[in-house]
Amino acid sequence: MTTANRATLSVILCSHNPRVEYLNRTLRGLASQTLDRGEWELIVVDNKSDPALSSMSELDWPPSAKIIAEEKLGLTAARLRGIREASGELLVFVDDDNVLDPGFLTEASRVAQHQTFLGAWSGQCLPEFEQEPPEWTRQYWGNLVIRQFERDIWSNLPRLADSMPCGAGLIVRREVALHYLELHQSGRRRFVLDRMGDSLGSGGDNDLAGCACDIGLGVGLVASLKLTHLIPGDRLTLDYLSRLAEGIHFSSALLDWERGLPVNRRSRPRQIADFIRVIRAGNPHGTILRAAFRGRAKAVDLLEQQESR
Repeated sequence: MTTANRATLSVILCSHNPRVEYLNRTLRGLASQTLDRGEWELIVVDNKSDPALSSMSELDWPPSAKIIAEEKLGLTAARLRGIREASGELLVFVDDDNVLDPGFLTEASRVAQHQTFLGAWSGQCLPEFEQEPPEWTRQYWGNLVIRQFERDIWSNLPRLADSMPCGAGLIVRREVALHYLELHQSGRRRFVLDRMGDSLGSGGDNDLAGCACDIGLGVGLVASLKLTHLIPGDRLTLDYLSRLAEGIHFSSALLDWERGLPVNRRSRPRQIADFIRVIRAGNPHGTILRAAFRGRAKAVDLLEQQESR
């Protein structure tokens, strides 16, 4: 720790009913980091797991891991709790199916020191599939948080997809995280954008990263940062990918609204065009496309209900 008893970096691992073998690999990846152990802390936020993570003797806990129980269900609540507990100037969010490369934390610290214009960034997420994925799923791998790229890219635009960091291995400066925390504490975030239980909302990481732009910093992707994303077979089914597409488009529309962008109901001609796209796509792609349209429509319905109150 530093002289002020504050870690240089805080790793925040949020987990809800994880696969034990995946979480163990995540923990072993953290134990193998090249960054001096005195420079970082590990905060594990147990988000209503049953059984509780602290009672699971089969987990390979690092001796210094701090396990915090967050009883409010949902990834947003878990992240906010992690932010409150963290002491680092740099916060790294790791999922319970992410295996960081050994030099990940060292490289995260290097980027923080040399690319001071960045407030939030992430790296490459390389897949390890439990079973061989069907070829037709390849175009949806981005939805599964698989990221492979060759060069760094950044911007100061909070909703630009090309430069938006992902939640797996998301790194933010402390001031960015505190701004995100304040948005929630002050009531300026009216909707839950992240996963809660079995829901597949997926917008909170983008909102957190976008807070960098709110305070005059940039967001970006850094090719030298790498982790392995462990992907079970049940995430490659048509049912899961359809529900995921619906959740992503639902939460994305709500995030646009939260950030002051227009979210309007699609006109009748646009709806007809959408219907034709679904028919032409055929299965399985038409099913997933229909789910995406359904997710956005549900968000519009919700926003209209809010405005009518």
